[in-house]
Amino acid sequence: MPGTNLTRDEATTRSALVTVDTYDVELDLTTDERTFATTSTITFTATDGAETFVDFVGESVEEIILNGESLDPATQFADSRIALPGLREQNTVTIRATGRYTNTGEGLHRFVDPVDQEVYLYSQFEVPDSRRMYPVFEQPDLKATFRFTVTAPAHWQVVSNSPTPEPEPLEGDGSGTATAVWRFAPTQRMSSYITALVAGPYDVVRDTLTSRRGEVPLGIFCRKSLSPYLDADNLFDITKRGFAFFEEEFDQPYPFEKYDQLFTPEYNMGAMENAGCVTFNEVYVFRSKVPQALVERRALTVLHELAHMWFGNLVTMKWWNDLWLNESFAEWASTTCQAEATQWTDAWTTFASMEKDWAYREDQLSTTHPIVAEIRDLRDVEVNFDGITYAKGASVLKQLVAYVGREAFRDGLRAYFAKHAWGNTTLDDLLDELERTSGRDLRTWSARWLQTAGVNTLRPVVETDDAGTITSAVIEQSAAPEYPTLRPHRLAIGLYAVRGSGESAHLERVDRIEVDVDGARTEVPALVGKSRPDLLLVNDDDLTYAKIRFDEPSLRTALAHPRGFTSSLPRALFLGSAWDMTRDGELGARAFIDVVLASLPGESDSTLLRTLIQQVQTALFSYVDPTRREATRVRVRDAFWDLAAQAEPGGDAQLQLVTAACAVTAAGDDTAYAAALLDGSQTLPGLDVDFEMRWTLLTAMAAAGNADAAAIEAEREREDTATGRERAARARASRPTAAAKAEAWEAAVVANDLPNAMIVATGLGFARPGVADEVMVPFIERYHDMLATVEQKGSHAILEAVVQGFYPRALASRELLEASDAWLAEHTDAEDSLRRLVTENRDPIERALAAQARDAEDPDVTAA
Repeated sequence: MPGTNLTRDEATTRSALVTVDTYDVELDLTTDERTFATTSTITFTATDGAETFVDFVGESVEEIILNGESLDPATQFADSRIALPGLREQNTVTIRATGRYTNTGEGLHRFVDPVDQEVYLYSQFEVPDSRRMYPVFEQPDLKATFRFTVTAPAHWQVVSNSPTPEPEPLEGDGSGTATAVWRFAPTQRMSSYITALVAGPYDVVRDTLTSRRGEVPLGIFCRKSLSPYLDADNLFDITKRGFAFFEEEFDQPYPFEKYDQLFTPEYNMGAMENAGCVTFNEVYVFRSKVPQALVERRALTVLHELAHMWFGNLVTMKWWNDLWLNESFAEWASTTCQAEATQWTDAWTTFASMEKDWAYREDQLSTTHPIVAEIRDLRDVEVNFDGITYAKGASVLKQLVAYVGREAFRDGLRAYFAKHAWGNTTLDDLLDELERTSGRDLRTWSARWLQTAGVNTLRPVVETDDAGTITSAVIEQSAAPEYPTLRPHRLAIGLYAVRGSGESAHLERVDRIEVDVDGARTEVPALVGKSRPDLLLVNDDDLTYAKIRFDEPSLRTALAHPRGFTSSLPRALFLGSAWDMTRDGELGARAFIDVVLASLPGESDSTLLRTLIQQVQTALFSYVDPTRREATRVRVRDAFWDLAAQAEPGGDAQLQLVTAACAVTAAGDDTAYAAALLDGSQTLPGLDVDFEMRWTLLTAMAAAGNADAAAIEAEREREDTATGRERAARARASRPTAAAKAEAWEAAVVANDLPNAMIVATGLGFARPGVADEVMVPFIERYHDMLATVEQKGSHAILEAVVQGFYPRALASRELLEASDAWLAEHTDAEDSLRRLVTENRDPIERALAAQARDAEDPDVTAA
């Protein structure tokens, strides 16, 4: 039985039979707290005499009328499908049903704000969840127009893809709550997964901009209790810059009639590109001081979703194997816009240090896949929103720009949009246009870059004479045996010299050459005859997607001058290479930690600082030899506190370093200083002990065993908000006792009543490292036993939160690896998507064990 799945073959068959014209969707959001009334009237053409099905996941179907004849829901509705037999060339079907609100962030999510008890709704449909709000042909190539009619409390805002009409008041039903109906105009032709509904007493700030299509109304929405923290001016500024950049770059006017951006609670992702009605995670409404990295990330997310109005919404992939046509392009376009049209001129450094790190990690898992992935069904795509589809794809597009030239690339995109506006496309459609504008054959390039998996490693091999003149220079390219493809790379090589001495010593780029690398060995004659520089940086300016290594003299120079690069991008490339070497067992974890600690003082790039801190934490808890881990942890914790004290008061580095010190606090630590900062008896000049910092300090105390449930509850009661409840759940689960871990497990894994955000928060506390092994070892068996029933959660979002969040990865042990291997060997018949999630938990443990063995080879006195 198909359940809620849909295969590519089924979708292909259905699209050959059916062309959809219109949807009229009526929703009544006033029925009760658990369900809502939903009716779809669909007009479509079909092959005469054929039969097909409409998708719906909900409480019940009450009525089906096909071409004037009533069908029995008891026989026609099963397995989330409504059978439609005996079709004509022209068809109309009306389906009246009852939908279910969710608390999983899928379909139509319902949330009650604990501050004022107001109800807030939002929809989230990608990949296959518009069918949770209304009966629909749920696949991206069956585009249609959508007209929504919504009955809701009269004091609500009701927002969809079309401009919001004036509500029509309805007569009261005696309940005391006034209701109204909103009748939206039909949308343009679009896929159902980018339709949307957001409803509730949201506050709104409005503006307009002048675009190629004329005046476009803008709105920014959030819950009433978050309004004091909404910096709408900054968001409007980023949005307007994005509009101007994308309309010029793509030579296409903004496709829709208005542009609303809505910050919604308990959101699973960063944002969603619903046409003209973009929803965002409320983490981007900053109620406390946040690192500039998060401010920059919010700007990128705003631009990413705006880019989707063209990539994905105006032109949409035919099936989910071309998801990269949405996500990779939006990632590349948003980063390009951010670097060229906003204050974030170092956006490509951020991309190199964070996004590509994500891509490199996922591309070295055993579950890696080509950018153009094989998507057999919906379950395949649900686990494919990953670092390959987003970050590797965008990296490869950056390489393609270097390969064909920015102007030819831009002209190809313009032709693509002009030709395929409002349609569905495949990879071949894009390549056709890029080949015309560039004059290059891109099919071989595509086969090697887009249709194969894995990452290459590039390493310089240089020989010199006695005078230090280069006599031979080669770039060696290698690949993992299981993914042996060697790719063409257009890249730059930077030549750097040490200038100055002592504290003023720095690395200055004295030359730069561009080369085409292809095959296992590429001669670089442009280097021959030059004096050997102090450092050669392969892939300077980060034009290609590859792991890079240094020759020995260059590595010695870089390690001796960890703050030597005066520009953030080459510094990020060196530190990224050091991280790769650590993950690959070429550099000991403690040596890597020392390099990073030496590079942190004075680091002004917020995202690079954030990435380095995260890498130190991973190295510490996963890659350091377990017999040296505790001593290393104490040293790292104290170093973070010392660096925080030395940092600029009130600056970004101080905030991140205090947070980092708290994150590596573990069971048994003395947290008197954190307690003093929390209660105000001590201060760190410039540190704002605001809402988030209070929870950061208290959670560190709880993880050390120095804050009990009563203290956590008292802090929650100080400000009883949705975020406060999530922070309290995380702090409770962070306590380093068997009882606290069992309580977290019972609440999030065994029970079925927690909303998505609370499960994620509890998992973050449960999996926090720094707990005695004997506390976590019992959960190895409990975790793998739980997998037998986790599919019964009935929600992919909850399944993913549980399977990923409650894996006892903090153990990073042979016992855990063997248990996961045994489960995978014994459950070959488990759903592929579940096996993939387990495998992606398991693979980093195998890597960690190899890194631990490498770190054990180093002496106790680590390199610095």
